[in-house]
Amino acid sequence: MSNNTKPLILGVSGASGLIYAVRAIKFLLEAEYSIELVASKSTYMVWQSEQEIRMPAEPTQQEQFWREQAGVALLGKLRCHPWSDVGAGIASGSFATLGMMIIPCSMSTVAKLAVGLSSDLLERAADVQLKEGRKLVIVPRETPFSLIHLRNLTSLAEVGVRIVPAIPAWYHNPQTIEDLVDFVVARALDQLDIDCIPIQRWQGRR
Repeated sequence: MSNNTKPLILGVSGASGLIYAVRAIKFLLEAEYSIELVASKSTYMVWQSEQEIRMPAEPTQQEQFWREQAGVALLGKLRCHPWSDVGAGIASGSFATLGMMIIPCSMSTVAKLAVGLSSDLLERAADVQLKEGRKLVIVPRETPFSLIHLRNLTSLAEVGVRIVPAIPAWYHNPQTIEDLVDFVVARALDQLDIDCIPIQRWQGRR
């Protein structure tokens, strides 16, 4: 059980691979963390195109939607925010958090963060973490990276953003897609000092 009273901001952008967000929500809620979630406008289209599922826009219905996808009905705290609500609490530096993770993170979001552009609540919340010197972790899901992508990622790394590409390992002998996904999510949460996913960690060569 988590003893943290501060919430974690979870941003979901319009990159492919929404299963990463779903698995992160599952394990965080099961560990009774508090999540402030904001999905970008593009996320709605990704759900429709990849899963033929309609994600509701109304916050209460969206909370139920994410809980159903993650298979966690009651544990933890989850509050969803509309992507356009730039007046939400998470848009202010006075809102105390454990930090923020954007999973998956599109290259469009990376580019906007790299130049300090905040056109929606997800980007504003991330920009706040940067200006307040708080932890910001991004999980980019793109391949190959162009030189522009790499330069934008470098700019973010230079100001302290932790970058965890969606690249799984194989030494833990994964058997399912979820095993591969969970490894990436666990390594991303490691950057926030959150250990709530039972993965097999490297123990050295036998």
